[in-house]
Amino acid sequence: MKTASLTKNLEYNENKPAVMVLMDTDSSREIRITMKKGQVMKEHKTPFPIVVEIFEGEITFGVNGNIHNLVKGDLVQLEGNVPHDLKAEADSTVRLTLSKSDTADRVKDVADKSS
Repeated sequence: MKTASLTKNLEYNENKPAVMVLMDTDSSREIRITMKKGQVMKEHKTPFPIVVEIFEGEITFGVNGNIHNLVKGDLVQLEGNVPHDLKAEADSTVRLTLSKSDTADRVKDVADKSS
């Protein structure tokens, strides 16, 4: 059994989203992204399907040029190679589920390039 928490040891970066691997399983990687109000993750694509959960806060989620306002409790699933971007409309905690074939480093690179 593995355990992790979306709420413990919460850290925000001042200039860019903070990315932390919470759990690495045989089938997926569970990532926590914390974003201060106004922070963005510029348009990017992942080669594999993802699931995004808004655990806390409010996110503007752009997909192929369409804007979706997501709030606490909302989940979104995207297939691979779909352009998307995020903007925090409030301080937010996002849970990202990645395919085991994907990497947390790729997510951190997106966050780093968005600052």
